[in-house]
Amino acid sequence: MTISTSAALAVIILIRLNRRTEARSRADERLMAFLCIVLGVLIAASPWGRTILRLVGVVTQATL
Repeated sequence: MTISTSAALAVIILIRLNRRTEARSRADERLMAFLCIVLGVLIAASPWGRTILRLVGVVTQATL
């Protein structure tokens, strides 16, 4: 069984977001920001990411 890197990273982010916010350090916040950026880059390069980009483009054109 294989799992994509994007799916694994999304699961890690969801698990880390469910932690209590009071216990987060500055380094922990930086790590979360880095993980979210990496997930965004991985998703953007996929066909699913291009579909999301097109959808956001349609929505922004409709609101102008």
